[in-house]
Amino acid sequence: MADVSSLFRERFGGLPLLVRSPGRVNLIGEHTDYNDGFVLPAAVDRAIVLAVGRGAGRRCRLQAADLDEEVETDLGSLERSEKVWPNYLLGVVDQLQRRGIDVPGFDCVFGGDIPIGAGLSSSAAIEAGLAFALNELLGLGLERLALAKLAQRAEHEFVGVRCGIMDQFVNLFGARGHALKLDCRSLEQELVPFSDPELCIVLCDTGVRHALAGSEYNLRRAQCEAGVAALRAADPAIHSLRDVSSGQLVAQRGALDPVVYRRCHHVLSENARLLAGCEELRRGDVAAFAARLWESHASLRDDYEVSCPELDALVEIAAGVEGVLGARMMGGGFGGCTINLVRQQAVPALETAVSQAYPRCTGRSARVFVTHITGGTAIEA
Repeated sequence: MADVSSLFRERFGGLPLLVRSPGRVNLIGEHTDYNDGFVLPAAVDRAIVLAVGRGAGRRCRLQAADLDEEVETDLGSLERSEKVWPNYLLGVVDQLQRRGIDVPGFDCVFGGDIPIGAGLSSSAAIEAGLAFALNELLGLGLERLALAKLAQRAEHEFVGVRCGIMDQFVNLFGARGHALKLDCRSLEQELVPFSDPELCIVLCDTGVRHALAGSEYNLRRAQCEAGVAALRAADPAIHSLRDVSSGQLVAQRGALDPVVYRRCHHVLSENARLLAGCEELRRGDVAAFAARLWESHASLRDDYEVSCPELDALVEIAAGVEGVLGARMMGGGFGGCTINLVRQQAVPALETAVSQAYPRCTGRSARVFVTHITGGTAIEA
């Protein structure tokens, strides 16, 4: 990882404010967010570090250290960049300006060790990290919840990606030794202990992202909405799948298209797994919680149908390694990563199994990343 503080001093002079902004994993709770359900993310020790300082006039100079690219723009006339990465930063400035904040000229150098495309949400780390840094640098006095919402809107309105708030939220509210249970309807949060020093979170990257991911994601959302509409006909109090009990779903099975029923069944069962898993973590029963991951993967594969052969192969490989307590696909599906809860001493065995078996199954190699839970965005000492 580049020394962004040194690069800042060399390029712009002066001592910058240093902010460390973590990536995240989602332990369990997939495709529940847009159904007003629950998620259980955690901040991890892969991060973006931003060096930010006051600049001259109304100019904004941004440098992506890992790409060795720089962009300069006039803050009085923000426009989307043809490059992708500047828009995550400029979108934050745009949102501050929409709040009536006169953002002065500033300089920023950033870099990090969050692997791009592995599902650890480097985009939210960049957005929330800059929002946090400018809040500190300019003394804006914005609370962390306001910063999370601002960073989410930056991605919606400037980058053009309609993401949920989970990534930005855990980026700012994550706590060392804890996962964060987030109610996606009310945004109520609760820290859940997850501090077993012998346990690692290992991500195995399939190396694929199938082209149908976007269209299938939209289709899944539409299928859930169709299920809600059909269930509301029987009970007008139902406004989302969060309002549906398993008994209600079973009672109305005949009124639902079989595929829609399976989609709804996944969401309800995933919320139930998450809530039960949180209780297990509070009791310190990590093995019981980890077993929920196998169940989650089966539901995502069979009921929600968002897995793919590569993800299934990695989960099957993990199941054959002693010391892997649980594994599942993580994220939207059709590629990306699996998340694995692994005893520390079993990590080398999992890495070996993946390096040997995954190419035989798929003709591809898989990247493996070992992570640990850490705290949310903060000033770097």
